[in-house]
Amino acid sequence: MKLTYQTGKDDKAHYLYIKGDLIGDEVGPKLVEVVSDAIQEGAKTFVIDLSEVRYISSSGIGLLITMLTKMRNVDGEVYLTSPSDHVKKLLIITKLNNIFTVFDSIEDFRNQ
Repeated sequence: MKLTYQTGKDDKAHYLYIKGDLIGDEVGPKLVEVVSDAIQEGAKTFVIDLSEVRYISSSGIGLLITMLTKMRNVDGEVYLTSPSDHVKKLLIITKLNNIFTVFDSIEDFRNQ
């Protein structure tokens, strides 16, 4: 399934809503650019909504880590929200659940 995405922001964070399979294809650099643009705007909090992501490849994992590294380099943070059970298992297997803070929903993030 081709990856599409939307962005948004409010007073708490910049948001990236990903839909499809996160496999680090030609959309990958654009996603990193979204984070870079947010940093340019002074963002310190970036939320990636995974509710519509069915599959993440190793390249997709690399993308997430690249985005996290970029944010942490400016003392920012990336949060993941709404992973499917399949994606949740992947985060646990790869130990990414220890690196990223994961929320069950965007509402949970906003209410923290």
